[in-house]
Amino acid sequence: MTSTPSASGAAGSPGVAVIGYAFMGKAHSHAWRNVAALRPGAPGVRRQVMVGRDADAVAAAAGQYGWAESATDWRAVLERDDIDIVDVCVPGHLHAEVAIAALEAGKHVIAEKPLANTMAEAEKMVATAQAARERGVHSMVGFNYRRVPALALARRHVAEGRLGEVRQVRVSYLQDWLADDAAPMTWRLRRELAGSGALGDLASHAVDQVRFLLGQEVTAVNATTHTFVGQRTGADGPEEVTVDDAAWGTLRTDGGAVVSLEVTRMATARKNALGIEVYGSEGALRFDLESLNHLDVCLDGADNFTRQLVTEQDDPYIDGWWPPGHVLGWDATFTNQAADFLAALAAGRAPTPSFEDGLAVQRVLAAIEASSARGGSCVEVDARPL
Repeated sequence: MTSTPSASGAAGSPGVAVIGYAFMGKAHSHAWRNVAALRPGAPGVRRQVMVGRDADAVAAAAGQYGWAESATDWRAVLERDDIDIVDVCVPGHLHAEVAIAALEAGKHVIAEKPLANTMAEAEKMVATAQAARERGVHSMVGFNYRRVPALALARRHVAEGRLGEVRQVRVSYLQDWLADDAAPMTWRLRRELAGSGALGDLASHAVDQVRFLLGQEVTAVNATTHTFVGQRTGADGPEEVTVDDAAWGTLRTDGGAVVSLEVTRMATARKNALGIEVYGSEGALRFDLESLNHLDVCLDGADNFTRQLVTEQDDPYIDGWWPPGHVLGWDATFTNQAADFLAALAAGRAPTPSFEDGLAVQRVLAAIEASSARGGSCVEVDARPL
């Protein structure tokens, strides 16, 4: 196929290949399409190719989302000179293979979270990323909630000491798409493809937010995981569910904070509820993803929360969007993420969160699984240098 005007960026702008065309492929496509309009002078991209296994399905998706062409062989795409960035939006069992090959081919890489399905894969991805960085080839893991303006503002408040000493954190991520026992089997319920269930899918975001907001590392966990529905109906009949439906934990950080964690895909009537509460000696913050433009703050000697609409031009990430009060949506986080990635590449600096950040989260998730396997006993998180 030939390039279309909607898929072509300015001459010299980086060419992007997105690997995967389902949920995340659509979200990332939306971001690449809109990123050049976010800020004056922001670098655009050439949306070169969307890659997937099903030739007809990926061709239809590429046309719908504005990619110049489609392909089914991602390895052949990595050999192309017109590809500068590879965006990895495939299931977890393919993250390591695709990302490592792309970095070794000299392509910058964004990989969706969680970084990998296993610790060995994650560690190999980090080693490859570190070697590539020495050659000026960069990588980033896609924790898009770092780009929610309200959460970026929350991080600023914590970093400026406005909460005093952070003592307690409550973080939960609740969804309900598996609450119905009759919900069908999907790849996300197979360990060999997904790595884990709610733990990797949702707790990865929750743990990343703990690290992001507090600037602290999780050092130890007590946790349990549970699978409520052990079988689901697949294409060929009943199949065993081999991942967790939910996980609970108590986490401790190197800054002395104690974190209560709960994640589940079985919470009836909760659609996409990431909730975060941070309590310090001098203030507190509260956030709900289902009201993502708001941050509840208790600062400056107040003794009650005040709801703040985070849409002012001096709030994080708002300058390229709309006038104050014109709220953003979930999709904007991916556009902000793409803009940050491109800005880092243009400046010759490493984007964040890095693959090392992704590995740090993986180590916490591994500790949660280990604690659950030991009946909830305390497990220390691997603290070796990343």
